[in-house]
Amino acid sequence: MKGPYSEICDRTQRRDERLKVKNRATGEVGLTYGCTLEGDTVQVELTDGTLDSWREDDCEVVS
Repeated sequence: MKGPYSEICDRTQRRDERLKVKNRATGEVGLTYGCTLEGDTVQVELTDGTLDSWREDDCEVVS
């Protein structure tokens, strides 16, 4: 993770934005709904409605 809050977690946690992100490792796409600083993970709701956690370094914001 880049600093205490990266851009993804800052926007998700502090600004209450749900960002569309893509997992660079798997290609899956979903919307963010939270972050855990301890584990450097982003909580994501996938397009099929299931929930997952991804390493923050694997996430990229997509438009």
